[in-house]
Amino acid sequence: MKKQIILLAAVALLFTTCTKEVYNSEICFQETILPIFVSNCSQSECHDSHERAAGYDLSNYEGIMRGVKAKHPLLSEVYKTIRGNSPSMPRKPYASLSARQITDIKVWIEMGAPNTSHCQSCDTTLITYTARIRPIIDNWCIGCHTATNAGGGYDLTTYAGLVSSVTNARLMGTLRNQSGYSAMPKNTSALTDCDINAIQKWINTGYLQN
Repeated sequence: MKKQIILLAAVALLFTTCTKEVYNSEICFQETILPIFVSNCSQSECHDSHERAAGYDLSNYEGIMRGVKAKHPLLSEVYKTIRGNSPSMPRKPYASLSARQITDIKVWIEMGAPNTSHCQSCDTTLITYTARIRPIIDNWCIGCHTATNAGGGYDLTTYAGLVSSVTNARLMGTLRNQSGYSAMPKNTSALTDCDINAIQKWINTGYLQN
């Protein structure tokens, strides 16, 4: 009986340690995965279309897939370099990816690394800072706007930093790629109309930290 209990415990441990992340149909390459790579990996002299450090241009799907083995994140170079306590990428002074971003990349690879877009409907009925606005900024902007690497003088890692870009009218001018503003995000196309409209609605309603 004692041996059976030990065996069952070992089997349970095996299943809990080998379980894959849950499939997430809302993880879309164009809206979720690409911005992580563009913001954190394709800065000048890194993995952009001009420099292509280590042979990887991480500003587009084809370049990213050179370091991906579909359905196998642990065999994918782009995943192995960002995980763990001391990831080799992004290189300093750029900050490491967040746990959420690393998980999203892992799940996307496990899903087969599809080149998908518009995986979820554009819902602008309820816009909150935490659930809607912060993820957009984290994915698209943080790579170039941190305390140690404040592009344009803006640290967007905090609510206060984001608000400072709102109150001087810089944020929407750059996101809408308007004349007189430096188009953001760099090295890629503009945000979707859905994301831009969500940010604008959040601003119009008082840019609350909700």
